[in-house]
Amino acid sequence: MILPLPAMLAAIARRSPGMCDKLHSVRSVAEILDVSRRSVYRYIEAGELSVVDMRTGVERSRVRILGRDVEALIKRRIAISKTARSAL
Repeated sequence: MILPLPAMLAAIARRSPGMCDKLHSVRSVAEILDVSRRSVYRYIEAGELSVVDMRTGVERSRVRILGRDVEALIKRRIAISKTARSAL
């Protein structure tokens, strides 16, 4: 069963109470949004998601994404979807 986006957002919030305060890996954001990791990196490159760099030295960057930013992205996409539909 595929939920409409508002119901999906509510289901995510129920499954992860306090998600707004949580830092997520790129992999977990991809799972939440049901997209590829590459798509998450595209959202980051486009400025639609902000990252927190958790790097502690010279090793590979370890970025995390705030849960509230993921929720904001979903809400923006819902708004765009409604606007696009009303234009048709």
